[in-house]
Amino acid sequence: MESILYSLVMFIARIHAWLMNINNVRGYNYTDKQLHFIVIGLLGGAMVLILHPIFLWLSRRGMTIVITFLYVFTVLVGITFAIEIGQGLTGTGNMEFGDIVSGLTGFLVVFVIYCIGLGIFTLLKRGLGGGREQEQYGRHDRQRR
Repeated sequence: MESILYSLVMFIARIHAWLMNINNVRGYNYTDKQLHFIVIGLLGGAMVLILHPIFLWLSRRGMTIVITFLYVFTVLVGITFAIEIGQGLTGTGNMEFGDIVSGLTGFLVVFVIYCIGLGIFTLLKRGLGGGREQEQYGRHDRQRR
């Protein structure tokens, strides 16, 4: 895993050097901050164009839990990397990729427990409700058609 992370960092460094070279050769004279503004802005915009339709599709199929998982997991990846980098810079701990994996594994375990609990709750609710939810959804679907 460490080699994969190192390869990813080196790939990003090569892209950065390439963009800086284009900036210098063509005489654009953008600062590093201006280049970050442009590149991250365009990258974020591209991600929105790609991910928004996917998330809409998932939400229409009642898969909002997948959207929640993806969002929380992404934020936690950023947080765990920030913690490890902070430990490395301040010397308050060892900067180890294994710590990131361990933290994210903890989240996955808690998320699975949550999903199991939610599934049990949903089954109990449907069982006690006498299947009224399915009947209502059925009528609603028929009215839309």
